[in-house]
Formats: sequence, structure tokens, C-alpha cells
Amino acid sequence: MFNLRERLRRLIPNSRWRTVDIVVASVLAAAFGVIFWAWGLLWNGPAAAVFSGFFPPASAAIYGVWLMPAVLAPLIIRKAGAGLYAELVAAIISALLGTTWGISVLWYGLAEGLAGELGFTAFGYRRWGMPQALLASVLSGLTAAGLDLYYYYADWSTDWKVSYVAIVVASTMVIAGLGSVLLTKALAGTGVLDRFPSGRVRDLV
Repeated sequence: MFNLRERLRRLIPNSRWRTVDIVVASVLAAAFGVIFWAWGLLWNGPAAAVFSGFFPPASAAIYGVWLMPAVLAPLIIRKAGAGLYAELVAAIISALLGTTWGISVLWYGLAEGLAGELGFTAFGYRRWGMPQALLASVLSGLTAAGLDLYYYYADWSTDWKVSYVAIVVASTMVIAGLGSVLLTKALAGTGVLDRFPSGRVRDLV
């Protein structure tokens, strides 16, 4: 058993969570759970009203906020599973607050969190910079867009579907990818991340 644990630890470094890691990940998830709920109101209200009349896929320009925990949590905490945990718990909280999509947001949170996690898994959980954040954002964006097209927009034309995927991915790269890197650097500059390796901001660029 000891040898198995050691092998897993070498294969997946940064897998042992501290109490502070759990607390911070939970705080991030709770905050984004409220944001997710509010963003759903924006998506189904003003955004739908503005874009539905001429080009519905354009509403995806605000999509990236929903994928942010999957990228931000790993950048801050730097532990395997942080993206999955934060994205899923945020989805659970938003569901408890009430959304028009009901329990389906849980499957979205699980899938998006796993997809974002792959962006850091691909580098063996040893790199936590801009390339990893952008890869995680692209993978989570593609996953979210794919689920949307399957469940909600199957009757759209091919042009609309392609446009929707492109806009979702672009939004996720800018908001969840680049935005998470900039936010992590800003937080590190205040000193609140001193208990985390992410407090050393030079490796984020």
C-alpha cells in the first residue's frame, strides 16, 4: 500500500490538500455559485433580449464567467482536483439558489470542471502559468459549448453552431483564461496568497 501511494504521489504531484486549500477552494466556489446564479438572470434576460433578434450565438460573449472557477482555483491553490472541486461546488450552489436549467447545471459543472482539469493534467500538475490556463479554458469552453448544442441548440444551422462554439471558446479564453491569470497576479500582489505558491507571481506569465 505504501509503495502504491508513493507511486501515485509521484505520478500526480500536488495532490495532498491542506485545510487552507479546502477553505479557499470552498470560498471561491461559494462566491462563484452566487455569480453563476446572477449570470443566469443576465443570460436569460438582457443578453437574450439584445441578441435574440439578430444573432443568438452572440450571447455567448458573456459565457466565460461560468468557466472561471475551473481555471482560477487551480492557479491559486495549485493542487490536483482544484478546478473540478470549485466548478462543481459552484454549480451545486447555483442550483440550490435556483436556475432555469435545474439540476442539469450539476452535470455541466462536473463536465466543465473535468475538462478544465485536463489543461493542468497535460503538464503533470507541474506548470501553472498562462499556457496551462488558456488550455484549460479552451477545453472547458469546448465542453460547455458541446453540451449546449446537444441539449438546447440542436436545431440551429451549422453556421450558427460553429459561430456559437467559436464565441464560447473565445469568451472563455479571455474571461476564464486570461482573466484568471490577471486576477491571481492581482491577488498575489496584495499578499493574500502568501500561503500559496501562487503568491510568487513571476511564473504566471
